[in-house]
Amino acid sequence: MAATSTTMPRAEPLEALRLMAWLSPGYPVGAYAYSHGLEWAVEAGDVRDEASLTAWLRDVCERGALRNDLILAAHAHAAALSADGAALVAVNDLALALAPSRELHLETSQQGRSFLDATRGAWPCDALDALAEHLPGPVAYPVAVGLAAGAHGMNPGPVLAAYGLAFLQNLVSAALRAAPVGQAAGTRVVAALAPRLAGLAEAAAAADLDALGAATFRLDLGSFRHETQYSRIFRS
Repeated sequence: MAATSTTMPRAEPLEALRLMAWLSPGYPVGAYAYSHGLEWAVEAGDVRDEASLTAWLRDVCERGALRNDLILAAHAHAAALSADGAALVAVNDLALALAPSRELHLETSQQGRSFLDATRGAWPCDALDALAEHLPGPVAYPVAVGLAAGAHGMNPGPVLAAYGLAFLQNLVSAALRAAPVGQAAGTRVVAALAPRLAGLAEAAAAADLDALGAATFRLDLGSFRHETQYSRIFRS
């Protein structure tokens, strides 16, 4: 008869499972409701097939919001590790100020607040609860993820890489609903861009806040236009 083990599961697999749960499509943050300007890009003809979607997403990742999000998440993680509430507030204020439109501000703040509330409820943590008291209002999504991961003592490298992949996959999912791109093409887009995410995550982990910046002006303008777009299924 096999002996029954009473050994607790190792921390590494549990941490990986927690991270996958936090950044899965089923986590209650409402990510499915946002397209980060992609719906307008389809309407305008900027995204019309697999090639144009790949190019659009590559720019968003490398020259737009994702790169900034990874830097902000890394700094929120560091503030959480050092229990520095003032630094956390400063990073969050900066993250919210970087949102160029009302819709994109809603996208990050609604997901951030939902993530933080859901995580505190499902994964209780004294350090997270204490630091969350510094953020009673809107919370930027990358700040919420970085804060939770830091409060739980998670390794920042996998957190940043997983955040990047979740960001990419959510926009590909939006493309399947808004653009003439099928599931096979969407899978190829994720496969083509995923290797770039590792480099972005590694660079973001070592970047200071002066490295923040974006060059996706057409996306920003498109976000303003999306607010009055006649036919739409997404909130951004």
